[in-house]
Order: sequence, then C-alpha cells, then structure tokens
Amino acid sequence: MAQRHRRPPPHRVAACAGVENKVIILAGVAGLLAGAFAMAAGECISMRVQREVFERLIHLEAHEIGTDPDYERAELTDLYIKKGISPDLAARLAEELMSDPAVALETHAREELGLDPTEGLGSPWAASGSSFATFSVGAFIPLVSFTFLSGNPAVIVSAVLSLASLFAIGAGITFLTGRKRYVSGLRMMAIGAAAAAIVYGVGRFPGATTGL
Repeated sequence: MAQRHRRPPPHRVAACAGVENKVIILAGVAGLLAGAFAMAAGECISMRVQREVFERLIHLEAHEIGTDPDYERAELTDLYIKKGISPDLAARLAEELMSDPAVALETHAREELGLDPTEGLGSPWAASGSSFATFSVGAFIPLVSFTFLSGNPAVIVSAVLSLASLFAIGAGITFLTGRKRYVSGLRMMAIGAAAAAIVYGVGRFPGATTGL
C-alpha cells in the first residue's frame, strides 16, 4: 500500500526545511484563528459558568437572609468578632446592616462569599473578546518577518520579535504587580523561549517533515 503523505502541523512548519513562506504564513494564520477561537470559546464558557455559580450563591444567600434572619445576623456578628471587633459593636453593626435586606445581602456577599454584587460578576463576552484579541496579536507577531524575509533570517527575526514582545508584556505587567520591570520581563521571555524551543525541537525531530 502506498504510504500516505501527511503535511506537518502548523506549529512545526517554521522548523521544517525548504518550506515556502506562503505555506508558513498560511499555517500560521490557520493556527492563529484556530487558537484564538478556541481561547475565546473556552474563556466565554469559563466565565459564564463562574457567573452562574456566583449568581446561585448570591441567590441562596438572599434566600437564607429572608428565611432565617436571626441566624444570618448571628453569623455576621461572628464574622466581625473574628476580625477583631468587640462583641457589642459587632452585634450592633450586624443589627444595623440586617435592617435593610439589600444592604444585608451586599454585606453577606462581600464578607462570606468575597463577591461585590455592585461591581457586576464579569461579562463572558468581554472576556471572550479580550482573549481572542490578545491571542491574535501574540500569534501574529512571529509571522511578521515571513512577509519580507525567508529561510533562517526570517526565523531569527521572528524569534527576536517574539522575545521582545514577551519582554515588553512581562515589563508591562509590573504596572499592576509593582515588581522590577527587567525581572518580570526576563522571566516572561525565558518562559516563552523555553516553550518555543520545545515546539521548534518537535518540528526538527526526524520524521516531522516527511510524515514518517
């Protein structure tokens, strides 16, 4: 039986010798779209499930406040006592907060569940769109060099651009974390380089270009 030829997967293409730029770009764009849609779908499902879980927890908390307010008042008092507030003051605070059902629900959601109903529970579509956009940008950067270079120079420039973008992302995160920029940037770059090296090594593995 004649051996069936198999085209190498997109993530191996750049590591395969003798592959035309248009094939690399086509495989890269295909991988970009597949990965971006997969990330977006996964993020959307994850956020939606998380939102439904939080909504159920808040609904159960509202039910408990309505059916057994004394227990919930005592529970809130205990929470404040554990935070170091004197028992008398904790009891007065709980009594005052429980007098308004809306305030009581918001307080219990924050203190017990760690949620803030006033700020919303997150949008699945916003999270999905963000994941799609960030993945697309990240996957597009390595393809830029193949639009004007070919062979090893294109691979080298692609690697440099990818590492530079990883460093920039790591350094940019420090605006939120407060860490040193070069440490965070180098860490992000090292992680990305290790992952890229593994993928590139798989592409260079015997049989990756022949389909054996």
